[in-house]
Amino acid sequence: MDPPRTGSPYQPAVEALENHPEKKFYNVSKLGGAKYDTLPYSIRVLFESSVRNCDGFLVKETDAMNILDWKTKQNHVEVPFCPARVVLQDFTGIPAMVDFAAMREAVRNAGGDPVKVNPACPADLTVDHSLQIDFSKCAIQNAPNPGGGEQKPPAKLSPMKAQPRKLPPCRGHSGCRGSCSTGESSRSSGPFSAQIENTPILCPFHLQPVPEPETVLKNQEMEFGRNRERLQFFKWSSKVFENISIIPPETGTAHQVNLEYLSRVVFDIKDFLHPDSVVGTDSHTTMVNGLGILGWGVGGIETEAVMLGMPVTLTLPEVVGCELTGTISPFATSIDIVLSITKHLRQADVAGKFVEFFGSGVSQLSVADRTTIANMCPEYGAILSFFPVDNVTLKHLKHAGFGKAKLEVMEAYLKAVKLFRNDASSSGEPEYSQVVQVSLSSIIPYVSGPKRSQDRVAVNNMKSDFQACLSEKSGVKGFQIAAEKQNDIVPVQYEGNEYQLSHGCVVIAAVISCTNNCNPSVMLAAGLLAKKAVEAGLVVKPYIRTSLSPGSGMVTHYLSSSGVLPYLSKLGFEIVGYGCSTCVGNTAPLPEAIRSAIKQGDIIACGVLSGTKNFEGRLCDCVRANYLASPPLVVAYAIAGTVRIDFDTEPLGTGFNGKSIYLRDIWPTRQELHTVEEECVISSMFKELKEKMEKGNKRWNLLEAPESTLFPWDLKSTYIRCPSFFDKLAKEPVSPQAIENAHVLLYLGDSVTTDHISPAGSIARSSAAAKYLTSKGLTPREFNSYGARRGNDAVMTRGTFANIKLLNKFIGKPAPKTIHFPSGQTLDVFEAAELYQKEGIPVIILAGKKYGLGSSRDWAAKGPFLLGVKAVLAESYEKVHRSQLIGIGIAPLQFRPGENPSTLGLTGREQFSILFPPELLPRMTLDIKTSTGKVFSVIALFENNMEITLYKNGGSLNFVARRFL
Repeated sequence: MDPPRTGSPYQPAVEALENHPEKKFYNVSKLGGAKYDTLPYSIRVLFESSVRNCDGFLVKETDAMNILDWKTKQNHVEVPFCPARVVLQDFTGIPAMVDFAAMREAVRNAGGDPVKVNPACPADLTVDHSLQIDFSKCAIQNAPNPGGGEQKPPAKLSPMKAQPRKLPPCRGHSGCRGSCSTGESSRSSGPFSAQIENTPILCPFHLQPVPEPETVLKNQEMEFGRNRERLQFFKWSSKVFENISIIPPETGTAHQVNLEYLSRVVFDIKDFLHPDSVVGTDSHTTMVNGLGILGWGVGGIETEAVMLGMPVTLTLPEVVGCELTGTISPFATSIDIVLSITKHLRQADVAGKFVEFFGSGVSQLSVADRTTIANMCPEYGAILSFFPVDNVTLKHLKHAGFGKAKLEVMEAYLKAVKLFRNDASSSGEPEYSQVVQVSLSSIIPYVSGPKRSQDRVAVNNMKSDFQACLSEKSGVKGFQIAAEKQNDIVPVQYEGNEYQLSHGCVVIAAVISCTNNCNPSVMLAAGLLAKKAVEAGLVVKPYIRTSLSPGSGMVTHYLSSSGVLPYLSKLGFEIVGYGCSTCVGNTAPLPEAIRSAIKQGDIIACGVLSGTKNFEGRLCDCVRANYLASPPLVVAYAIAGTVRIDFDTEPLGTGFNGKSIYLRDIWPTRQELHTVEEECVISSMFKELKEKMEKGNKRWNLLEAPESTLFPWDLKSTYIRCPSFFDKLAKEPVSPQAIENAHVLLYLGDSVTTDHISPAGSIARSSAAAKYLTSKGLTPREFNSYGARRGNDAVMTRGTFANIKLLNKFIGKPAPKTIHFPSGQTLDVFEAAELYQKEGIPVIILAGKKYGLGSSRDWAAKGPFLLGVKAVLAESYEKVHRSQLIGIGIAPLQFRPGENPSTLGLTGREQFSILFPPELLPRMTLDIKTSTGKVFSVIALFENNMEITLYKNGGSLNFVARRFL
């Protein structure tokens, strides 16, 4: 937050930094004494924040002392945390900013001053989730030989050098993705020119500079065209609101820009130093922990509260120490390390805990490896996975453009407050709640799938495991295909050639804009593998949807400068744009012939992607098996065309001269990777990115936007609409009202994810949202995605619980349907909820274990609230989603241990009445009475008095708005 506040009880702890007397800081290491020395590094950051922000109101002295007494107070007390900054991406950022705009309107209407409504905490919003893959697939892979005559194997190239050669004119070949210069030209040997997003790449045929790929330009134009209205709203926000900056489209993904540009590691505000820390609405916010920056993902509702100066409240967590030992295998990628650590930490039950890494193995991991590992912590349930700053971090920051003087101050400060990890020092080792040991030597390559990211499969067992999945009963892994049909083959004509589809065929292969492809090691491995594959004569079948969506121009920089980008493009992995695409369901549809063949033959087709999530139905409704793999394995499976392959004994394909090519023949060695990585990942990349961030781009710079204090809402808009969250805003809140005779809107089972609840991906033509947009005069081509329309509550409410894989026990099969009990009709979820609201009947949701798993999504709470849901009654909750329900005004209720709807004899067709006492208490027991006369008790899952206060105020938005009245 700000420099030390006047009157802070800890003011005497402020000191000058040794050798830098102009720099001041809270010397928390002296303040905490021996107790501080045994604290985990992550808890030390919490302690420093509590000391610096102690004001006796939001943060009290007792809070700081509770953190210092972490060893005995963990899991027993709630503590506030004031992060240094907030990061948002546009999918959750736009509803947050729409809420700010609506709050200004509501405050004005209630007699307050709307100009006062501004973010109090610095906030950066990156417009990165609106990219859809409208154009993909490089046409060059089946193009004629541009030189004429018999096609020969391509000349061997060093990854870093281009060999001198005479090049024939392009003559307008359709396969060339740009206009090469006519006439002969030559290139002297030497490094490829460094290139980033908006500079020329190389023609894969001639190795001559050509304009940016056509697909990138087309996708960029489509993005600005379809999203113009919401982009104008973002630009209005950047002009009107103080303390917020907007990172324009085509710059990079929120999490990667956060790493490369926004991260400070140590804040220096008016010569006052304190640790960098962040919360964000992007599910990959935890990546920054790989840089030694404490950060985690929260919902948009909590983020808005933080932006208005409120702390995040959390139970003082347990900290699991993860000790890394041994030496990394040359064949293991950082993704393999991530998945192995994920397995160990899942088994250790780290849900709701901090994880902190230590041991001799930590120094073997680059910052890219650490951020990849840190990124996966939501998948094993931890709040965050923290790597303290060490010499590896400082070396990376030097490459990232941090100046010598800044690094000296940073190192001196972190050592002064004992936030710097040193392998050579054995004194002052932290104490942990528990320790999990992981031997890096034992890690072998894995993939995850076919339905859940936690189901890991060793690559050498992939073929047999998929075969077992075919036979296994339908469920979390099985597909229940009859034995006599498991070898079925469906012929299909595509682009004049006949292909054969069978179970396990790969139809989507995506290296997408998640952490994995922002890791130099795994991306270069994919590029070098592609290079060797092309040189060997291997190809990818043209019907496979291949795509490459880098997290930022920096990624393109090292791919291009290493000389591997043309080979990726040759195999069809052409850059389609910059931003999240496949991972949020924005995949271009498969060719109709392929879709028809898959459905006709009931084929279990596969998608292979280098992301972090593979929930069912996310990629395409006809792709039933989805595997997460490292980028080089994505390329390998694309070449093989199937997941039913044993890489040890079966070739990927046939190369030049009919030679069988195995994976071991083209897999890059660790030494090759290190050599290229050292030469490619250099400080100039970060310098280029910084310049690009500061200049913006032409389309954004020319975009016009209003500058009025209040946003001029357009009643005809289908993108931006003033939401109804503040309709009942008054100066004083009302007491919680009883929920009387509520019907059950949905009766759900275990592991309902936020993907099942929250709208994401494309808008189905038969959905309630599509009907609404059609009524507004839009055609299906103009629907855009749910993510793009998150600023319109009418669309988002209709898209809530609209996932095709939603399994409502009232219906008995996956479908976004439910029963409206007063009429007995089976309706879309929205239509039933709308009827209940018109009839004045409240609704609740029944659910099983782990309700709200997956990425933090604010509309997973906002949507049910606007559907009229008053409470959710579940066996257990995902922690972040539970807090989001409270933050919007929905009561999270939990069955008592050992009880559930079945044991209580509930059918879900009853009506439920819930009475709230005048004085709610944390984890209070409430009685529920049903229309059949049954009475049972549940636990009100309010963990602290602050959550009760928020619930009584109708959620955090109304609580914060009342501060301006």
